[in-house]
Formats: sequence, C-alpha cells, structure tokens
Amino acid sequence: MARIVIVEDDALQSELIRRYLERERHDVEVIDDGAIALTSIRASSPDLLILDVMLPGLDGLTLCRTLREEMHELPILILTARSTENDLLLGLELGADDYVTKPYSPRELVGRVRALLRRALPATTIRTDVVVGGLVIDPERRTVTVDARPVELTRAEFDLLLEFATQSGIVLSRSQLLDRLHGSAQWIGPRTIDTHVKNLRLKIEDDPQRPAKLITVHGVGYKLESPTG
Repeated sequence: MARIVIVEDDALQSELIRRYLERERHDVEVIDDGAIALTSIRASSPDLLILDVMLPGLDGLTLCRTLREEMHELPILILTARSTENDLLLGLELGADDYVTKPYSPRELVGRVRALLRRALPATTIRTDVVVGGLVIDPERRTVTVDARPVELTRAEFDLLLEFATQSGIVLSRSQLLDRLHGSAQWIGPRTIDTHVKNLRLKIEDDPQRPAKLITVHGVGYKLESPTG
C-alpha cells in the first residue's frame, strides 16, 4: 500500500481517480489548491503525487518544480489537457516522471501509477490486489479468494470478474463488457456474458440463487456490489 496525493481541482476527476486507486488498496488524499498542496506534501512526504497542471493558488508546473527541488525521490505523474509536445516536455523537464493527457482512461492511469511505484518503492510495500469486500483478486498471479477461500476460475471468468471488480458498484451492460474484453474468441455474443455470470455466482456467492455480490440490474446489465456501497 502506498500513500498517494492527488492535486486536482476538478472534483469529478479527482473522485474518479481516488476510487480507482483505493481499490488498489492505496491511501489517497485529494487536494484542490496548489498552494495548500505544497504545504501538505512538505509535511506528509507521500509515496507518489498525481498533479494537474491547471490549478488555483499555485499552478501545477511551478508546484512540480518546487517539489522536485526539495524531494528528489518523489514520483510525480502530471495530468494535463495540453497536448502540444512543448508543454509535455516542459513538465518532464521540471521533474515529472510521467504524464497522462486528458481525456484519459482511469485504468491506463492506474497502470502508470503501478509502474512508478514499482520503480520507487520496495517490492514488499506494493499491493496490487483488487479488493471488494471479502473478494480479493491478484491480477498479476491471476488468483481469486472469497473470504480467504481460494476460487478456481476459467480465463474468461477471471477477466470478467476483474472487470467488474475494478469498477465495483458501477452497472456494466453486456455490450460494454463485450467491448472491453474484445479479443478473446470466447466473447462471441451478449448471452455469453450471462453464462459466465451464472458460473461466477456458483463460485463466489454464498447462495447463487440469491446473489448478494454479482447483482443483476434488470434491463441494463450487471454490477459487482461492494458491502460498503
């Protein structure tokens, strides 16, 4: 588990990033002002910083330069709506380790975070498990446990469960799941999703006939329910 600070004044963006990173079991703090962020980061010394370029109080590039001068080892990932090569190069020149250009995929951002943490932290401190209640998924080892009980899944079942878990509480339609898991010959039609959901329930639910984890939202699709909502 790592301590990550997000400095982003767009509340919707910061909340989305926070949810994804907390599912990775990271401790996340969100700050919406550059000047406030500078004081907080100096006091707390986080493991990684996700930094928007356009900020009130103190702009992201100035904050990046200041922190890099004081904290040489702090990994910094810049978020920017600026797509010109000069702006991106400037961020890297000021000390950022990586950047993501808006609009971006949250899963891509999480992948960049993982890569930065692997380079910056001892391996024993990095937790990449996806956890939803008593369900724990290790994407790298492709293992699943339910309340500490190992569960054997097919490749398709695992990929589908991981997709649900990384977006727990969000309703996913059959067509969305087919699009996101495209490339596997097993995903040949919408009803294939129904079959895999049925098989998953047999393996992860206490009572597959009355599912409490993998929920049907009639007329829309499915969602993996978190006990905390």
